[in-house]
Amino acid sequence: MRLALRESQPTWRTFLLAGIALLITYLVTAGLIRWAGANPFSAFELMLTSPLKTSFGIGEVILSATPIIFTGLAVALAFRAGYWNIGAEGQFLIGAAMATFVGLHSNNLPGGVAIPLMLIAAAVGGALWGVVPAILRVRFGIDEVVTTLLLNPVAALVVAGLLNGPWRNPETQFPESARLPKQTDMPTLIPDTRIHLGFGIAILLLLIVWFVIARTPVGLKLRAVGSNLKAARASGVNVSRILMGAALSSAAIAGLAGGVEVSAVSHQLTNGISPGFGYTGVIVATLAALTIPGVLLVALLFGDLTVGSFTASRILQIPSTVGEVVQAVLMVSVISVLVFRKYSIILRVKAPQ
Repeated sequence: MRLALRESQPTWRTFLLAGIALLITYLVTAGLIRWAGANPFSAFELMLTSPLKTSFGIGEVILSATPIIFTGLAVALAFRAGYWNIGAEGQFLIGAAMATFVGLHSNNLPGGVAIPLMLIAAAVGGALWGVVPAILRVRFGIDEVVTTLLLNPVAALVVAGLLNGPWRNPETQFPESARLPKQTDMPTLIPDTRIHLGFGIAILLLLIVWFVIARTPVGLKLRAVGSNLKAARASGVNVSRILMGAALSSAAIAGLAGGVEVSAVSHQLTNGISPGFGYTGVIVATLAALTIPGVLLVALLFGDLTVGSFTASRILQIPSTVGEVVQAVLMVSVISVLVFRKYSIILRVKAPQ
């Protein structure tokens, strides 16, 4: 048995693989929920519907969905070009670190200057973290799945080194940065909710990326490279430029997500600033079949699942981490079946002697 690279990746295969991943996830998690003493159907119903019954719950769903809208969009953009960026987690962390650096030095800057500078630094940081895998892919043909994935723990170590060294909180001595100046706090988008301006930025980016992919010559070339690289090259498309542009744009969006999280939610850099937003972005993009509207819908579904798991925990007396378990199993399932989008299994049966 061996894996062979497919010549094309049609959309129907993505939908089929996403369905298989969902089925595997339900079968595995339903067994765990039953083991915890609850009815799986009741648990999933509560997780999916309870947050949508109040305005506060809807606001919390949007808040939870915002970072994975960014990372899902970042992954979908790269995947549409045939660049398999699994490094959004590391790019998110570096973006958060760069935003923190600017924030820590913004005491004398007004918020209207400090916040944009933080977001720009975050996007640049994410893009820089994605440069090496992109060059290795474009210049030397080295598989970016491995290189982008391996850079994620490196980014986590960089953040840990900063928090245990020069950025350690001077007051508490905990491995977390000092609280950033108040003027770096991103304003809320809707009064009396925790929905912040970052959600508006995410929606704006979704619209821009959708327009570029669907309505511009660059988007046509990007889709051509993602559908069939050899045919695109034969038709005169500069494949290297498209791949490099998609890779760096994807990394910049993931880095921007880290900057938004620092400015709008945590207001400081911590080791736990990302519970896996970058990895969740891979799931979101795949389940959305790499469509931009689909990214928004799936991200909101994941936000709904995150918030609803606490209600299910309280009513059914099951662990509050059940939502995280569902997302983790889904992540493993999606990444596992993702290989069959790009590769096919070749079986060779030896003839009897």
